[in-house]
Amino acid sequence: MDRYARADVLRILRITARQLAAWEKAGLIAASEGYSFFDLLQLRKLGELSARRVRPGKIRESLQAMQRAVAGMENPLLETGTFVSGRRLAFRHQGTAVEPVAGQFVMDFAPRSVVAAVAANVKPMRTAETAAEWFAKAIALEEDPASQREAIEAYTKTLEFDPNHAAGHINLGTLYYNRQDYTKAEEHYRQAVESDPRYALAHFDLGNVLDETGRLQEAILAYKQAIQLAPTYADAHYNLALAYEKLKHPRKALAHWRAYVRLDTSGPWSIHAQNQIRKTLAEEGLKVVYRRKKQ
Repeated sequence: MDRYARADVLRILRITARQLAAWEKAGLIAASEGYSFFDLLQLRKLGELSARRVRPGKIRESLQAMQRAVAGMENPLLETGTFVSGRRLAFRHQGTAVEPVAGQFVMDFAPRSVVAAVAANVKPMRTAETAAEWFAKAIALEEDPASQREAIEAYTKTLEFDPNHAAGHINLGTLYYNRQDYTKAEEHYRQAVESDPRYALAHFDLGNVLDETGRLQEAILAYKQAIQLAPTYADAHYNLALAYEKLKHPRKALAHWRAYVRLDTSGPWSIHAQNQIRKTLAEEGLKVVYRRKKQ
């Protein structure tokens, strides 16, 4: 991959040396005298957020919260779509928009023309020539609902350059999952697991497609693997609890409802989990009383 000198980066992206130094000091980009195409994409996004008056500290806080919320995510700026929600950063990920610091789903009112512009500008210098560049292009295309077919093609190109690109398999699998093409989704999720067995998100997404296709026991194993790799993976606890509920195992579900509410203390999913806890405790309490009376 080509490297771009520091002076060239400032000129190409029309940012100041002071801005770049501030992002480096905040830990948003590694200090360097040479930058990759991937780095330029990240710096472009930081420039856009700076223009929206989002401070580096707030950006860092939001990125760290997103990494905690989605196990296995390394760089939310490049692995998701981003937009400003209030004074913080929000992310488009797998069909939803979330503000991870508050742990809330949000409405995304970004006009499609703006989202499309991001995808159109993803090639600032030349045609993508590496897996990393095709992956970045696919992420940008995925932000626009009208460009999903092009995003699939870009992810496919990513995998041609790097067949073991776990994140590429996951994102391509999710596009197929959203199209209800569960066979292709499962294929890519399994390839992601094979490429990187310690990628918790891959196991979680595999669990989702297995759950969706009625293979609950296999789904439970996948969710458990995700939790083993990332014990604070709230969504994995939630979906594992749901799977146990479907199999009529409320006591097994209870432990994961409790784990979920410890990790997510507010919001609609937390309220549902709390309701399930109360319901299970009440029902199990009645069973204990009934057994005692029979004795």
